[in-house]
Amino acid sequence: MLVRDAMSTVVLTIGPTHTLRQAARLMSARRIGASVVHDPDTCGLGIITERDILDAVGSGLDPDRETASAHTTTDVVFAAPAWTLEEAAEAMTHGGFRHLIVLDGDGPVGIVSVRDIIRCWAPAHRRTPAAAAG
Repeated sequence: MLVRDAMSTVVLTIGPTHTLRQAARLMSARRIGASVVHDPDTCGLGIITERDILDAVGSGLDPDRETASAHTTTDVVFAAPAWTLEEAAEAMTHGGFRHLIVLDGDGPVGIVSVRDIIRCWAPAHRRTPAAAAG
């Protein structure tokens, strides 16, 4: 199975000046765990995750004053839609992260997460009569 088969195509892109609260609100509304951060001044793409926001707020930082740019990972590993899920899982394991921005051509077309990969690899939940009785 390929990354394109597992990735979420809901890609939230925010700017570096968004506050952590704004980022959290937007991510929560879309029920996603990561956002692409595009900085037009550097022409770079980064990623901010729910864990980044949680760590900042948990350490006492003000989510209304802290900006996404201060908590964005800019040393990003990108995936291609044609990568296998094994390649994506290997990149995540090697890098110690849970999300990959998927690039095709000039921009992001999706995000694949550990949860997306597990969902594809896990067997479908089927309740058999024996399982229901036991």
